[in-house]
Amino acid sequence: MHPLLLAAAAFASTAAGGLFAMRYRQYLHLILGFTAGVVVGVVGFDLLPEIFRLATEYDVEPSHPMVALVVGFLLFHAVEKLLLIHRGQELSYADHHHPDVGLLSALALVGHSFVDGVGIGLGFQVSDRVGLVVATAVIAHDFADGLNTVGLMLAHQNTHRRALAMLALDAFAPLAGAASTLAVQLPPPLLPLYLGFFAGFLLYIGAADILPEAHSHRSSALTIALTCLGAAFVFAVTRVTD
Repeated sequence: MHPLLLAAAAFASTAAGGLFAMRYRQYLHLILGFTAGVVVGVVGFDLLPEIFRLATEYDVEPSHPMVALVVGFLLFHAVEKLLLIHRGQELSYADHHHPDVGLLSALALVGHSFVDGVGIGLGFQVSDRVGLVVATAVIAHDFADGLNTVGLMLAHQNTHRRALAMLALDAFAPLAGAASTLAVQLPPPLLPLYLGFFAGFLLYIGAADILPEAHSHRSSALTIALTCLGAAFVFAVTRVTD
């Protein structure tokens, strides 16, 4: 399967998430719970085994991809805080709303979505199976990105037209990211390092970003069950594609 086709699915997922946010935000916690399970499941059931397989195949010291994983986790944590994504979420419940805060936070999510597309494209350089499973995680959490893009824009008094414009930009970002990898071929020994870095990126998104948000307002047994279901879904996908 071509990476641009799956990047197009990420486009559709982002757009659907943004439109959903305008009508059914009361169900957000359930969707985010399932999404977190999918993303964490991809790291545990697919990326980590693939990292160690590639490290053995290309004689790469296993600790190096693990360093890349921690760097990916911490780097995205730092970038997210510096670019005000969480600051924007905090301010959405305060009295100090400003359209520029929503715009900056939404732009940070656009950059994040571009990296998602790069992840899909480079995943297919490892193998079709890795590309497919990485795309599954990206498509799942891009729905949440669409929700957050619209939510942040509207929470900070931007118009619906501006919110939809940022949603369109966020939706196109994975396509641009995947397309950018078509002209770049990573040397095989770098593939486990890339997967380690991207695993850290996904682990942060799933465990430290999406999951806490899913439980921040309406934590429930159903939310937890959906998180487990998301992880089980990825486990089943990885077994079928082996």
